[in-house]
Amino acid sequence: MSLRDLIPIKSGTFAGDFTASIVVFLVAMPLCMGIAIASGVPPEKGIITGIIGGIVVGMLAGSPLQVSGPAAGLAVIVFEIVRDMGLGALGPILVLAGLIQVVAGILKLGGWFRAISPAVVHGMLAGIGVLIVVGQFHVLFDAKPMASGLQNLAAMPGRLFGLSPATFAGAEMALVIGLVTIGIMLAWEKLRPLKLRLVPGALVGIVAATAISYFVGLDIARVAVPASIFAGIDAPGADYLTRLFNPSVFGVAIAIAFIASAETLLSAAAVDRMHEGPRTDYNKELRAQGAGNLLCGLAGALPMTGVIVRSSANVQAGAMTRLSAILHGVWILGFVVLLPWLLREIPMAALGGILVVTGWRLVSLSHVRHLFHQHGVLPAVIWGATLIVVVAEDLLTGVLVGLALSCLELVPHIRRLRLKVEHGAGDDQSALSLGGVASFVSLPKLSAALDAVPAGPARLDVSNLHGLDHTCAEMLTDWLQRKRASGSPVVVTGGSLKMQRLMAA
Repeated sequence: MSLRDLIPIKSGTFAGDFTASIVVFLVAMPLCMGIAIASGVPPEKGIITGIIGGIVVGMLAGSPLQVSGPAAGLAVIVFEIVRDMGLGALGPILVLAGLIQVVAGILKLGGWFRAISPAVVHGMLAGIGVLIVVGQFHVLFDAKPMASGLQNLAAMPGRLFGLSPATFAGAEMALVIGLVTIGIMLAWEKLRPLKLRLVPGALVGIVAATAISYFVGLDIARVAVPASIFAGIDAPGADYLTRLFNPSVFGVAIAIAFIASAETLLSAAAVDRMHEGPRTDYNKELRAQGAGNLLCGLAGALPMTGVIVRSSANVQAGAMTRLSAILHGVWILGFVVLLPWLLREIPMAALGGILVVTGWRLVSLSHVRHLFHQHGVLPAVIWGATLIVVVAEDLLTGVLVGLALSCLELVPHIRRLRLKVEHGAGDDQSALSLGGVASFVSLPKLSAALDAVPAGPARLDVSNLHGLDHTCAEMLTDWLQRKRASGSPVVVTGGSLKMQRLMAA
């Protein structure tokens, strides 16, 4: 592989990639720091992950327009690791998690991660969103979050009742700054001029809050970053190998690898639906993420995933190739090397405000409504149960409960889980016939069959398809929408009324 393959610079796409990289950089900077703080680690840890995710993973990625960096979806599990095992355990855990991802990519297991029920993934993200909101609520008051989500919830009324407008001291001033950040962020996203639509609301909120706190001289907590970003790199120490072979470390590494891979590949699938360019190579993307997490482990930084917020901003800003993601990492590196003093003026409450909004948006009520209306009660129950257990217990337990409930969709078809696939052609159109049961167990086979259908008119025969779970139904409807959007009509024949309604949605 040549350097030209790693850095895809083309004269026809450079302008779009350059512009998009600046937009993604502006989106990523406050999130990198905020997610680090929500994870219970110094902000420079998130910045280092953003740099590695941009430059290294951008060069190796299998998803052409996805952007990688620290993810809100892993903030809770990192917080628990740091709380229970210490910051020194994070590096060895990420090295192992990265190696697991690389091996999974080499063994071509990327398609299996996509078989995880969307209800479980979105329920997990919703639970994480709730935990971020209730944790960062306390940061709005210049206070530290409690050890668990339930403790944070229980302490919220006391935090509010403890305010004293008469004194207007640190907590009151911090809350005003946090609320100003949230208000400006939301107002900008609704009212911004069309010419400035690519300027992110989070950046406008941070700039405004920082300017107010600086010029008014508010005595509130601010972000603490080292004079040099390289001081934030924690190289492996003497006890690194001892921690690396600790059985408890290995168990947590498997959990992080599993969750990060699922979130990355589902994000990549979502990004593919936003553009008409090359599709994601899931196994290559998995290997790239593994390499990135391995490097983050060696640097003592945060774990990374492919991130939908930055990726969607990348697509909307006109990115054409992986160069935009690479350049956004370069801009982050240049900014923290040249202007670290500016970062130290940002109020902690302002970052807390951004994360409150970010966390709330992870609780996608529209998604659970979609699951209920399109697929019935069980997927909505899976979503709700995963959310509740994530908040009440922990992330891994919530995911396992969601996966266990997903298996209930197999019960009516337990005697015949096989998916039958037949390809054909005729009358100037390709044909695909599906029979048996399409469940998450057979999702990789279904995915390969759909990818094998050539461009142009097609006919999909589902008359012999006796069962369809919501995971495969989501994949089928996404495929149909992509085909039709590209100008390739697909005629669906056979199937129950419910199945026909799903295909027409």
